[in-house]
Amino acid sequence: MPGNRRPTIKTVAARAGVGRTTVSRVVNGSDLVSADARARVLAAIKELNYVPNSVARGLVTSRTNAVALVIPESESRLGSEPFFAALIRGVSAALAESRTQLQLMLVRDQAERDQLTESVATRRVDGVLLVSVHTDDRLPGMLEELGLPTVLAGRRGADEQLSYVESDNAGGAAAAVRHLLGRGRTRIATITGPLDMDVARSRLAGWRAAHQEAGLSPSELLIEEGDFTEESGGRAMRSLLERIPDLDAVFAASDLMAVGALAELRRQKRRIPDDVAVVGFEDSILARHTNPPLTTVRQPVEEVGRTMARILTDITLHDADRQHMTLPTELVVRESS
Repeated sequence: MPGNRRPTIKTVAARAGVGRTTVSRVVNGSDLVSADARARVLAAIKELNYVPNSVARGLVTSRTNAVALVIPESESRLGSEPFFAALIRGVSAALAESRTQLQLMLVRDQAERDQLTESVATRRVDGVLLVSVHTDDRLPGMLEELGLPTVLAGRRGADEQLSYVESDNAGGAAAAVRHLLGRGRTRIATITGPLDMDVARSRLAGWRAAHQEAGLSPSELLIEEGDFTEESGGRAMRSLLERIPDLDAVFAASDLMAVGALAELRRQKRRIPDDVAVVGFEDSILARHTNPPLTTVRQPVEEVGRTMARILTDITLHDADRQHMTLPTELVVRESS
């Protein structure tokens, strides 16, 4: 090796002509590898004298007393959305109880995905907490195949098999819409999150369910998709007002999108809540400082983080079974509705 550098999983993959995930599966004894690929990987390992970090420490099953919190988002989004800060606080508090180190990993591109793969394959962490899960995200499946304990914040769909912790997204959204209906609102729009995420689909389902309970069939024109950011909330609110100028309420699937909606309503000289009532979701610190203060659905984000960390600790330390947990939400009524 040049400079006598120790070979890495990347080196082995290149020599064997396979992907890093394939090398990881061979190293960890997975059956999901063809006989030909396994033979090439083993030959490359022997030729390069490759030793996984976990083996160098003694045993493949040795503990590192570290877990990774994986967030596939940018630094700007991590810093601007209160959800992530609250989740990290909850995770950190729970891990401190077990003296486990937290490694924060942002996965924004293929290079960082490869870095995560190598960390998993060489067992630099005992488990993974995964946030911002999309339906077609390959990360959860990859982690499962590699046999690494994983807990999701949310789920990919109703048939999720991995451990996860979520808030009662559908129930919270339904409570928000019931509140608006109870205030006499009849044209209640919604700004959803990305619909390739279960959290967004569940909150949309709650919006529909509350209407159906009241014997109503809301128009699809009342639905506009956002991406949980303030900017998308403003754009969505503008589109909704263009289509349905006389709408009298909006349920935004996040506080940040509600903030964007409030700004657009003020720009168009709509009085809040007289002309249009607004409800968000999360009860972040932003909700208490909007103009007017925001009615919102409180979700226990820090408790989600703590619960995720405790479940992962139970799995890594005690080989506990996978768990699926839904934490309750609560409607907090303020002046925006």
